[in-house]
Amino acid sequence: MNETPKGNVLAIDTGTTTTNVGYYKDGVTVFEQRITHAAHELAQFANVMDQDQMRREAILDVLEKREINPLDIDIIMARGGLFAPVRTGVYKVNRDMRDVLMTCRDGVHACNLSAVVADELAYLINEVRNDQKISSPFGLCQAYIADPPMADEMLPECRIGGLPEFPRRAFFHALNSRAAVKEYLKKISHKENDITAIVAHLGNGITVTLHKNGEVIDTNNGLGGDGPFTQERAGTCPAFPLVEMCFSGKYTESDIKKKILGGGGAVAYFGTNDMEELSKKAKDGNEDCKVFLKAFCLNVAKYIAGISATVDGRVDVIILTGNNALIPDICEGISKKISFIAPVEVIAGEHALVSLAENGYNVLSSSVKIHRYDKNAIVPDGE
Repeated sequence: MNETPKGNVLAIDTGTTTTNVGYYKDGVTVFEQRITHAAHELAQFANVMDQDQMRREAILDVLEKREINPLDIDIIMARGGLFAPVRTGVYKVNRDMRDVLMTCRDGVHACNLSAVVADELAYLINEVRNDQKISSPFGLCQAYIADPPMADEMLPECRIGGLPEFPRRAFFHALNSRAAVKEYLKKISHKENDITAIVAHLGNGITVTLHKNGEVIDTNNGLGGDGPFTQERAGTCPAFPLVEMCFSGKYTESDIKKKILGGGGAVAYFGTNDMEELSKKAKDGNEDCKVFLKAFCLNVAKYIAGISATVDGRVDVIILTGNNALIPDICEGISKKISFIAPVEVIAGEHALVSLAENGYNVLSSSVKIHRYDKNAIVPDGE
């Protein structure tokens, strides 16, 4: 963030059952709040994109309770949704982006709502400002996204899969993993992003990303069954048993996808996705939990070690981030396995809202390149 940032930034991050919102005034956090949407509230919508008005009203309700006038908002930063082709960086929300997100052309997920809700709020703010003849030193309130999850800067050799029909695709925690690298650079007082870092985001999904000179040149598809198993995802599955399961007649396509995404990992073994609970049980002597946690750490470590080969093992730092990086036993278990590659830093938790705010202040100060999204492009803007 700039030394003396100016302006008011609203940050929005929509998840499956939550909407995280943050408000920042001249670089200072006014509040960050998680809005939880009840199951019965979400059940009334047949399609996730039909929730846009409900999510927008929930945000406005929070602002009202916090006594913040929406007309004071100078810029709205949103979590990136599922759209391609795209690279890391900042994008202004435009018609092409809205079209792809609203139709879920490139994938269905609640993160698609963030940019749409942000754009709708910006439109409403500008309409009222115009009616009341209110001006802002920053001009119109506009909506932007930063570091979308399908950003693809992978090396050509990293895209090749074992069959032409199965290319390796980028799908990772771009916003938080890049924020973790930036946080590490601040910690070591290093101004240029010219390092090579491996970032393991440890959350409901796990993505391991290789950052070189500010670009993410290799990663796994954390949503598509590629990478370590997680607390609720199966990760990479053996092909033949998976094929046999698909043709067994016992499961529908939807059943199998739910087993892989949401019903795998700790959920499949223990019926819970609470890794802190499993860690506590392991400490209390539960042998099954002990073995599972060892396997969990080993799988992440194997992927970190594997991705280091992309740069011939020349890695400056390995960063563990995400909410499961708050659990010491997990960080210690992974670190023991991979510290021979590079020093390990723990930057635990989620940093999405703060990262969005920092990108927002960069936009307001005109210190960042703004990419333009084109849904019909062959390669991302900037290549």
